[in-house]
Amino acid sequence: MTSQKLKVVLSAQQLADFFVEAFPGHDHSSLEFVRVEPGFMQLRQTPAGSMLRPGGIVSGPTQMALADRAAYAVILAHIGIVPMAVTSNLNMSFLRGIAAEPFYADAQLIKLGRRLATVDVRLWQGDPGNIAAQSTVTYAIPAKT
Repeated sequence: MTSQKLKVVLSAQQLADFFVEAFPGHDHSSLEFVRVEPGFMQLRQTPAGSMLRPGGIVSGPTQMALADRAAYAVILAHIGIVPMAVTSNLNMSFLRGIAAEPFYADAQLIKLGRRLATVDVRLWQGDPGNIAAQSTVTYAIPAKT
């Protein structure tokens, strides 16, 4: 998606504040909204012990949750706060294990329409070229009333 057409309307801090408000039962201390720019969002997750599976690697559900959060965040960064935008599809490919150390989600908008948005999310650790998982996430955006 051409980032020249896109305009960021929410900062990383505004998104972090929204997530704390919208999801009050979650521990947000391990999630950092690193940067947002046209068509792109980066999050950093520091895994807690409860996010690990046997063998000391980050669990699949934790990885999927970060991919979903990153997709939601990059969409909201461009359309504003729309709490009822919801995940309609999430495909995840796990390519290698993620050690119990901070890892990143890079979310790139593929398409941002009026009713649907599709995002490519890549999880990596250590080096952005060291992709550990890839996800394609689609969100349904409610009609404006």
